[in-house]
Amino acid sequence: MDFNFSEDQQQLRDAVRRWVDKAYTFEHRRAAVQAGGFSRDTWVELAELGLTALTVPEQHGGLGLGAVDAMVVMEELGRGMVLEPLAQALIASAVLSQYAPEAVQADWLPRIAAGEALVVLAQQERKARYRLDVCEAKATKSGAAYVVTAHKSIVPVGDKADAFLVPALLDGKQALFLVQASAEGVRTQGYGTQDGGRAAELYCSNSPATLVSTDGLAALELAVDVGSTCVCAEAVGVMEQALLTTADYLNQRKQFGVAIASFQALRHRAADMKMQLELARSMSYYASLQLGQPAPARRQAVARARVQLGQSMRYVGQQAVQLHGGIGVTDEYIISHHFKKLTQLEMTYGDSLHHLGEVSARMQDTAGVMA
Repeated sequence: MDFNFSEDQQQLRDAVRRWVDKAYTFEHRRAAVQAGGFSRDTWVELAELGLTALTVPEQHGGLGLGAVDAMVVMEELGRGMVLEPLAQALIASAVLSQYAPEAVQADWLPRIAAGEALVVLAQQERKARYRLDVCEAKATKSGAAYVVTAHKSIVPVGDKADAFLVPALLDGKQALFLVQASAEGVRTQGYGTQDGGRAAELYCSNSPATLVSTDGLAALELAVDVGSTCVCAEAVGVMEQALLTTADYLNQRKQFGVAIASFQALRHRAADMKMQLELARSMSYYASLQLGQPAPARRQAVARARVQLGQSMRYVGQQAVQLHGGIGVTDEYIISHHFKKLTQLEMTYGDSLHHLGEVSARMQDTAGVMA
């Protein structure tokens, strides 16, 4: 099996890396955090690069690329800890292209591809924790239309979004709806997040909605799996940059007249960080390659990947801070932001313990038993 990236994928990686290095420096990111954690101008730049159109089908104005291309892009955005949630465009394009009626696709996918519409997933409820089958939001049919009443939490850039993908119960079964931010009865309350980004509480009160799919749980599972693979790829980029920053520091910081990189104990810890990074990278590849498989295989692969990624994120983040000493926890130094980003990513769409439970629940009776 060929694990090498194609020439087009390498060029895509290089283009995104150049943009991150030039337009999304640490100083730029800190300014974005101070400005609220989201910039519509930066979102437009991502659209101009073609990234919002990455996985949108060609017939709807997109590039029609796949999960591996998306993984390449998310890795590079992770290197710069880009605040703008490109993962949400990837989630929306996947769900709408696979589950929405053709009229809904024709209405929304071209706008998502052009960066004109920011559609985000709003699935989290207070009592649900990470369970996707727990839903208290309600939807009713009013003539030929639908209305939704819901309270969703931690919605990515929820107060800046143009529309939301909202799971809600319709006749006792979970369905998925698209609710516009401008619809009657929609209210958001925005706030900053730990990594410097932005989220919001979403309140819908008999708000007009468009039905995406009556098989809402299956659509939501796909959305979360796409989001989780984006988390994996982004985390790999963050960890890679954290390791490089740490190695540079070890080579520059001196004690007893020599660089501390010469201390064997510290070299071993840096080597262990590299091993955790490569374990995470291989599992990120695995999750992306399995994204097109039937739901049971896809869900199992993503859960497995998230267990390893969670372990790697925690280890690399903690070691990076400890090897820097006191400066590692200061806001002025970039490694503290790497640590906060990794901490938040580890809890996005389910923490490591949740995914370990998912892996356990999907194990066969003969798992681990030699025939």
